[in-house]
Amino acid sequence: MTGFVDLHCHWIAGIDDGVKTPDEGVELLRRLRAAGFGLVVATPHMRPGMFDNDRRALELAFAAMCPRLSGREDLPEVHLASEHFLDDVVFGRLVKGQGLPYPDLGSDGGSTKEPPSGARRSRGVLVELSPQAFPAQVQRRFFDLVRAGLRPVLAHPERYQPVWKDDTCLDPLLDAGACLLLDVCALVGKYGRASRKAAEKLLDEEAYEAACSDAHRPADADVVTEAIEALDKRVGRAETTRLLRDGPRGILGL
Repeated sequence: MTGFVDLHCHWIAGIDDGVKTPDEGVELLRRLRAAGFGLVVATPHMRPGMFDNDRRALELAFAAMCPRLSGREDLPEVHLASEHFLDDVVFGRLVKGQGLPYPDLGSDGGSTKEPPSGARRSRGVLVELSPQAFPAQVQRRFFDLVRAGLRPVLAHPERYQPVWKDDTCLDPLLDAGACLLLDVCALVGKYGRASRKAAEKLLDEEAYEAACSDAHRPADADVVTEAIEALDKRVGRAETTRLLRDGPRGILGL
């Protein structure tokens, strides 16, 4: 299978907990291309106090990597977004237009999905929450993002402890307009048994809009390949294609 779209990957060097060197970043992209990904979006962390990145810093880091990718036919197409930790600071940036949502690749004429006349197309924005507990008023914040023209794409919901206990805790977020992004490596136990069971349950409930690699190192691509095989075995080829190609393309406006 080919033509996959990866909406969550840490291939930009030295900006967060992803690859450490540009060569590692290029190698990660090469391996993801070999695993079937034709487009990979960089999503470095924006998390004050841990990864003090703002939009400008991430744009500069992306620009510094791009010359190393030029002319390489063995690499996927690349774009830039960010993984936004939804604290007060980052939430404020998002509603002020200072975050890094996913690019709307359909805005250049490549999409056949036009919004209704006079409507504004919502842009997907990758957000993450604390793994231990959801913040108070998180549903209201998701509503506020939607009002700002952003559709929250919740990173790796299967890795949140509240979801392990009862995945109906996600219902208010879905009601607010969010969609769920599977870290496919959860299916092969990368994050432990609880995350794996939660991922399998959410797959059975058809709760996910898309799946991704969340790769941080070149070696992660081997785990991703194994995980895609596990996904295909569990849900079948058509659903695997939806999660790794059609769903992500829809989020990008393609």
